[in-house]
Amino acid sequence: MLQPIMHVLNAQRIILASGSPRRKHILENVGLKFEVIPSTFEEKLDKSKFPSPVEYVLETASQKTLQVAEMLKTKSSLVPDLVIGADTVVSMDGKIFEKPKDKDDAFQMLSGFSGGSHTVYTGVVLITPSNVFQTGAGESVNSMRIHKFHEATDVSMATLTPEIVRAYIETGEPMDKAGGYGIQAIGGTLVEKVNGDFFNVMGFPLCRFAQELLNLYSQKK
Repeated sequence: MLQPIMHVLNAQRIILASGSPRRKHILENVGLKFEVIPSTFEEKLDKSKFPSPVEYVLETASQKTLQVAEMLKTKSSLVPDLVIGADTVVSMDGKIFEKPKDKDDAFQMLSGFSGGSHTVYTGVVLITPSNVFQTGAGESVNSMRIHKFHEATDVSMATLTPEIVRAYIETGEPMDKAGGYGIQAIGGTLVEKVNGDFFNVMGFPLCRFAQELLNLYSQKK
């Protein structure tokens, strides 16, 4: 999907505004060259102020990405051509789940998902200098062009006994992952079915990202 524009992308300064090793691995695997500068934005937005998980995850992703873009704009002589940011949450029965606070929180999350379905939402934000793309590419803020999108994937979890949940938590894998599990590793043994983008459950909707980026770069002047 990105091959027609990869020569352009790899001649640019691209920043991944995320410390997630999963996102880094996904993008490296498709041959994208980039620097990792994690956002320091504190993810403490009031969930009750957002009508849906989509609005919440997009706003969090926006704040994280803007924080890095603004920092680089003022501190770096080489302004990046593209800053990529993302945020992932899990939602079930109207409640938003992020990374577990501790083992007890992880236990409550996973036990609640047992035998049912939940949805993984990832918001992605792409920021470029405002003179790079034509007007239709997104909103403009402080000479930066901002393009946002999201992806949703439904996940069906197997029935999990307390023994299984506790043993999984003891692996340490759940503690840095939205929803308390990693589908790409041991947590994949807990998942019965995925309806949608598998990579989205890992934290980055790869196909949608490639489509959006291809569309953006086709609008370049």
